[in-house]
Amino acid sequence: MKAVIQRVSQAQVSIDGETVGSIAQGFMILLGIHEADTTEDVAYLVRKISKLRVFEDNDGKMNVSIQEVKGSILSISQFTLYAETKKGNRPSFIEAARPEKAIPLYELFNEQLAQQEIPVETGRFGADMAVSLVNDGPVTIIIDTREK
Repeated sequence: MKAVIQRVSQAQVSIDGETVGSIAQGFMILLGIHEADTTEDVAYLVRKISKLRVFEDNDGKMNVSIQEVKGSILSISQFTLYAETKKGNRPSFIEAARPEKAIPLYELFNEQLAQQEIPVETGRFGADMAVSLVNDGPVTIIIDTREK
């Protein structure tokens, strides 16, 4: 799994002009699921994200987790994170998990984050979504479970 995590002061996702998910302070996460990913990848990523200390403490240092600031997560499925661009100009997405595998892992990812008492908003898997955010910092972190 690949997660692009952006610390935000606000973020929202809309489908056909209707807002389907919206958060204030927290993380906007683009989540790519690889064909070889398992529930162990989900658990690893949830542990890392829920404990990631990138919010500022009273001294202005990035030393506080999303749980400690009582932040929220906007989780967006993003198969294009597994684009292969080495040959030609048209990306191949052959390493991205097919929907029958990706959807249950994406849902499990969101459920496990919520079990950490982190409010989670989502887009809609496979939909054409408009995502907007205000990146706070900016802070952007990429975690790839293949590089643990």
